[in-house]
Amino acid sequence: MLFTDRADAGHRLAEALQHLEGEDPVVLGLPRGGVPVAFQVARALKAPLDVIVVRKLGVPYQRELGFGAIGEGGVRVISDDIVRRGRLEQADLASVEHAEAAELARQAERFRAGRPRLSLEGRTAIVVDDGIATGATAAAACQVVRAQGAARVVLAVPVAPPDAAERLRTATDEYVCLSTPFAFSAVGEWYRDFSQTPDDEVVALLAEAAARSGTAGSGKAGSEAEGSGPAGSGPGAEAAADKDVAEAVAIDEEVTIDAAGVRLTGDLSLPAGARAVVMFAHGSGSSRHSPRNRLVAAALNEAGLGTLLFDLLTPAEEAHRSNVFDIATLAERLTDATAWLRDRTAVPVGYFGASTGAAAALRAAAAPGAQVGAVVSRGGRPDLAEPLLHAVRAPTLLIVGGNDTLVIDLNQQAEAAMRCATRLDIIPGATHLFEEHGALQQVADLARDWFLSHLVKEA
Repeated sequence: MLFTDRADAGHRLAEALQHLEGEDPVVLGLPRGGVPVAFQVARALKAPLDVIVVRKLGVPYQRELGFGAIGEGGVRVISDDIVRRGRLEQADLASVEHAEAAELARQAERFRAGRPRLSLEGRTAIVVDDGIATGATAAAACQVVRAQGAARVVLAVPVAPPDAAERLRTATDEYVCLSTPFAFSAVGEWYRDFSQTPDDEVVALLAEAAARSGTAGSGKAGSEAEGSGPAGSGPGAEAAADKDVAEAVAIDEEVTIDAAGVRLTGDLSLPAGARAVVMFAHGSGSSRHSPRNRLVAAALNEAGLGTLLFDLLTPAEEAHRSNVFDIATLAERLTDATAWLRDRTAVPVGYFGASTGAAAALRAAAAPGAQVGAVVSRGGRPDLAEPLLHAVRAPTLLIVGGNDTLVIDLNQQAEAAMRCATRLDIIPGATHLFEEHGALQQVADLARDWFLSHLVKEA
């Protein structure tokens, strides 16, 4: 079984976990790569999402050998057997634990952005990672979760070696794994896109999940969070909590769009009172599940802008790479989808395009009669929209990584060819996928400000 990316793995894993939806579970993602997988699981199960921050305690003279693990809330899981056989001194153990505790606190604060840890007391906890290699970290996470009060612990992963189940048997109540390839050597071999998950993506996914489930300001999950806070309890407080959640995302649904004779699938999110909506045109090898575009979409939603992330190609079409570069067809479908969206929302529409998707967005914006309020291109290939760039009327922001030299040249040429209000922003030190720390958040901030300046004022 080969997964497109972590979002695809999360969707497939969620199907295998549907039997747990009735247990009112809490989904916990292991940072960093486990969180994008866990996000999709939590969304499908309508469950709250949190991060499980665990630090392995490595033997001082053999760091890969763990003598225990620590988790939040002062949880310590120590293997007395390894401590005894390794003849480890208490001073050495304390030194290792002190260093790991500091890193644990830093990670927890960074990922949650001030939100409290969700209570696991008496709950079913689903621990999710993007795969298992040795299983040491996953086992430690399950032990920590149990020590934090979970009544039932489920470990769920897309891929793992065949012998992982036996190694993890004592740490879990249930183990779910989609694929156990015999020729297993590394988790990344079973993903087409196994690029590093930046901290910013983890932060954005957790924030989006908290807003969706209504747990952003509470240490409890689901219905327990209703009525809590300074307003007290009772019907009035419950109504206020419901209102907060409704205002965060008034519409959050999967939609089907008929475009140029093809049925396209998308995810539409509209905050209450949204005065504009941004359509995402994805690049080559990507999809509406792209964690990079979802991070940007979350930032736009937080600013009160609606978003529509959808696939311009069907799964069968994606198998033929030439379709990715058929910019004319992609632009035609984007135009038809725009008409569908205008009928649905009646608010100004903007485009956010990435890589080849940016070319499709620019070509659609250049079409006669196009009603597009603003365009943002991330690492785009505007050269593929030639010779129509001069016809784009929507204010356009071109964002490129400072180390993406070839694409910088292409965007500089595009900026010179365009006749609309255009700006080129180069993010220092960033490469094509903006995987460097903080780079993708800069993209999100620039896109948000551009759309607020050029879309919202139309409303």
